[in-house]
Amino acid sequence: MASHNLAKINIGELEIIGYSVAGEETVIGMPQFDVCFDIGKSPDQLISINNVLLTHGHMDHSAGIAYYLSHRKFCGQRPGTVLLPENLILSLREIIDAWGRLDGNKIPARLIAMQAGDEFQIKPNLLVRAFATKHCKGSLGFTVIEKKKKLKEEYLGLSGGEIVALKKKDIAIDYPVEIPLVTYLGDTRYSNFAKLDYIAKSKILIAECTFVCDEHTDRALAGEHMHIDDLAKMLAELDNEYVILTHLSQRTHILDAKKILKERLSPAIYEKTVLLMDKKSRLRQP
Repeated sequence: MASHNLAKINIGELEIIGYSVAGEETVIGMPQFDVCFDIGKSPDQLISINNVLLTHGHMDHSAGIAYYLSHRKFCGQRPGTVLLPENLILSLREIIDAWGRLDGNKIPARLIAMQAGDEFQIKPNLLVRAFATKHCKGSLGFTVIEKKKKLKEEYLGLSGGEIVALKKKDIAIDYPVEIPLVTYLGDTRYSNFAKLDYIAKSKILIAECTFVCDEHTDRALAGEHMHIDDLAKMLAELDNEYVILTHLSQRTHILDAKKILKERLSPAIYEKTVLLMDKKSRLRQP
């Protein structure tokens, strides 16, 4: 039996699986990309994903990391890869080693220290790029980017044989392009993410919106979280096709949150936005 009742959203052939409630647990997996954004309490359904992208060390985002790594060993899978802020490496290694001693078995792990701007290849054509967020020391967000090569315009009308002939002459006939597929902000207060084109143009944006009530503005500031006013400003600056909201405060019922979102977001932005934990909602797709 599955350990969690996870929410699921489908966008074309992509599946987003996860659970996110502020202060309780946040974990979001995308099996097609082989990535899990944060790990929460490590749902069984996401153990097989090979790459965990850990945004920061708060317990509701990271508590399950030792179980994730240990259970992969138990299931005969290769050690999990964890990308995480550089300042957390030593602490996480100590936690994993301590759990190994408690369990009586060494827990294998591949820990990759990341800073803003660092990249990590997860598939031959897919990389993860880290960027800074404003939540706690060293906190990061991640964008999954597809890399392709595009034929230069002057060669578009050539036949296959002509293309091969040019290649044999070592003539550069194409150029690299990046396609940002999904961006995960993790926990963060407002920042000018529009200055990073790969975030602004990411097809899917997964963003926190912890507080939506006017009386919770001070709570958002104190906890370095996003308030609906910040979210509305940020989304107006970006050009994402789909927006998935996470980390809603337990202080607000999801039906009330939906009503406020509809009132505070522009119609165009609201139409492409969904709360992850709203299981009755579906993104409207073209």
